[in-house]
Amino acid sequence: MRVAKALRSTPDVGSLIEVVLDLGRSPEARFPSGYISLGEEEVTQVEINHVVDNVGHFGDDNRAGIERTLHRISVIRNRAGEPVGLTCRVGRAVFGSVRLIHDLVESGQSVLLLGRPGVGKTTMLREVARVLADDHDKRVVIVDTSNEIAGDGDVPHPAIGHARRMQVSNTTLQHRVMIEAVENHTPEVIVIDEMGTELEALAARTIAERGVQLVATAHGNTLANLVSNPTLSDLAGGTQTVTLGDIEARRRRTQKTVLERSHDPTFNIVVEIRDRNQVGVIHNVGTAVDRMLRGIGVPIEVRTLLPDGTIETRVEENQEMDNEFQTAGFEVDDVRKGRRHLRRGESSPNSEVAPPASYEAPPPPQLLDTLTPEPAPVRIHPFGVPRTMIATLSEEIGAPVRVVDNATEADIFVTTKSHYNRRPTVIRRAEREGLPVYVLRRATAEQVEQFLRRFSGNEEPVGTSDRPVSPRNGYSNGSNGDGQSVQAALQEAEEAVEQVISGVRQVALNPQTAYIRRLQHGLAARNNLGSASMGREPVRRVVIRRRSR
Repeated sequence: MRVAKALRSTPDVGSLIEVVLDLGRSPEARFPSGYISLGEEEVTQVEINHVVDNVGHFGDDNRAGIERTLHRISVIRNRAGEPVGLTCRVGRAVFGSVRLIHDLVESGQSVLLLGRPGVGKTTMLREVARVLADDHDKRVVIVDTSNEIAGDGDVPHPAIGHARRMQVSNTTLQHRVMIEAVENHTPEVIVIDEMGTELEALAARTIAERGVQLVATAHGNTLANLVSNPTLSDLAGGTQTVTLGDIEARRRRTQKTVLERSHDPTFNIVVEIRDRNQVGVIHNVGTAVDRMLRGIGVPIEVRTLLPDGTIETRVEENQEMDNEFQTAGFEVDDVRKGRRHLRRGESSPNSEVAPPASYEAPPPPQLLDTLTPEPAPVRIHPFGVPRTMIATLSEEIGAPVRVVDNATEADIFVTTKSHYNRRPTVIRRAEREGLPVYVLRRATAEQVEQFLRRFSGNEEPVGTSDRPVSPRNGYSNGSNGDGQSVQAALQEAEEAVEQVISGVRQVALNPQTAYIRRLQHGLAARNNLGSASMGREPVRRVVIRRRSR
């Protein structure tokens, strides 16, 4: 055939991914770097029929294979059911592809592989089955939906070693074959390719609860994609809507209706395959999903296979998860209820947790105390306050300030009382990162001018609620007042939260000022953990602990 002849003369044919034959178009070969044409003549119906007649039986998923090989032929049909296109995928048994996750699969924990099509999920899964069966002498059963793992025909390909293969006659019945494998063949490990239905997710959970190790692939690029997929989210523990009480919602600074994980995840480890030589590993899936649902970043262990055969490992610290899981601020009506509780004298669970959102918090004075007669411009990020008003008034009164568009570049964050009460994501992030937040009663020219005069050196700095800045208001001029120390203290609290979530009973932090302790209490509260201040000044510190049931 002319296509085969053209392929033999193609350079770098060893890296061929697939050959595409579409009726009325010229054939093309696809490589990792792109595609090339295999001739100017168009593909005819006779050529397509010739390929269809000489390969194995096409199943209900329109896939077939070549016996005793790993190649896959997929067909595109017209409305009458006649074949009008073919995708001939090249299958390879790549030895050594499991090196990046070898320690994970031999640990006995269930591992889920995610990644885009063509990135090498099935190739890695095939190698995992061989290594567990041959090198670790485990009873491995492969549920081979489309005969991609062990090839077409009744005799499995040698690439799977001593692992056994169960074929699936109908793709809609894969979940039944999964249960049959457990009940009839006493496996220690079950390997599954392309889990894509809710029934298969439920079957996988049943298998995991019976103590069988699962190694599988699923549709999706990342863990976040999996959690947001209503069909497969059960693999990561699923999500459920929970209605919180007024006090709990106010303490968490969230809506009364939030998402929480509904049960333990089926898979202990998720591997995000980014490239054939790089993966991202999430070790504790349950904790990772909990952090996602609360809008907290998830650390990922990135492993890269270098050309010399060594594996480079680094931890990728994701930033705050501004996604569909994150909840909005507590509603104003519920804040009014909170005021009634405070008037009745009810105390907060944490003595120094941030007060209700209606409280106009005075900023820490450290930035103002460092101003010199000729200061550098103070970078201000306004939220709900007109930028043009700040720029015009600062020029009139000679205040050394500059408006910036991004809060990450700012020295000070300024907003209004109404916006602060709603607790949007940008305000919560600023407080968590230790950025001083000024709250104006209203965005009027008088209020903005009074705020800006504090930077001109003509007025003593006072709190935005017209109360003097003092330790009694929750702030002091301690040695930890600079921005770097605030960031370090919050990082320490973040690490303590992770330890407590992982099972540690309680973690004591380093002594801090009242202002920083308040931020640390707030961080613990947002993670549904308890906290308390211990000791006397100047060594008073925060202890983060699990909340008693």
